[in-house]
Amino acid sequence: MEINTTPKMVENVYSKLEKNISTYRKTVNRPLTLTEKILAGHLEDNFLVKKLDSEANYVFLHPDRVALQDVTGQMVMLQFMQAELKSITLPTTIHCDHLIQARTEGKSDTKLAIYENNEVYNFLESTASKYGAGFWKPGAGIIHQVVLENYAFPGGLMIGTDSHTPNAGGLGMLAIGVGGVDAAETMAGMPWELMHPKRIGVHLKGEMNGWTAAKDVILFVAGELSVSGGTNSIIEYFGPGTKSISCTGKATITNMGAEIGATCSIFPYDERMELYLKSTGRKEIAELANKYKEHLVGDSEIENDPGKYFDKIIEIDLSKLEP
Repeated sequence: MEINTTPKMVENVYSKLEKNISTYRKTVNRPLTLTEKILAGHLEDNFLVKKLDSEANYVFLHPDRVALQDVTGQMVMLQFMQAELKSITLPTTIHCDHLIQARTEGKSDTKLAIYENNEVYNFLESTASKYGAGFWKPGAGIIHQVVLENYAFPGGLMIGTDSHTPNAGGLGMLAIGVGGVDAAETMAGMPWELMHPKRIGVHLKGEMNGWTAAKDVILFVAGELSVSGGTNSIIEYFGPGTKSISCTGKATITNMGAEIGATCSIFPYDERMELYLKSTGRKEIAELANKYKEHLVGDSEIENDPGKYFDKIIEIDLSKLEP
């Protein structure tokens, strides 16, 4: 199995996305948010003929990727071994970063972590090799940044065993933190079960200026929603203001959505994401995203009357937002 996010893999995802969105659009007979499009694109077929709303209980999805960190990944691999399969069934990567403690400086901290956690790292590396997962050794980078630079792509669906997995939402991906059992079952080929989320829309207009940064956007949202205000909700950012925020700035915002309990957060595909894909050596994926762009953004009607399509709306004028 190919572990990398290849153009062929992405094109397969987009082809299914296009087909499923068309089917689901006929079912609901209304414009779709970006969140709905990506969920529809990864639904089990029998759910495409049902109207999915906030009152629905659970939906069954097929993620494109799984990401594990070294603390939670140990139990995932132990649980996966119980399935007695020869290999994982979808692209999975293991990242050794969480067991490294910041004590003095990078090199010595990494060396000490390798000494203290040698048994853990050997187990993760050997199981990754045996079952076909990618392995990022200690010192190779923080899981969320490695995923953003190498594996995330607009319109995809990923689960990860870390609360800040939604970082990939900055590149237009639905990326959701899950428990170890969910990850192990998905790696074994089972559909992933998600309680159908509510939809919170954040309408951004204007442009940031002065000392205002991306983090100020999520701090404003957190002030509006409180610590648990995003629980069982996907936060979707939309509007002209999204285009003024860099891809890594968007990732900062979606990463911190975890601090308000959100299932995940996401931005629509735009030129900033295209630039980021190209600058990280993924020109072909950027070209595919441009080709399928209509499926990687919410329908235009959403922005004209967002109250009809979201459970809650937050308005932010970036030009007036202060640090």
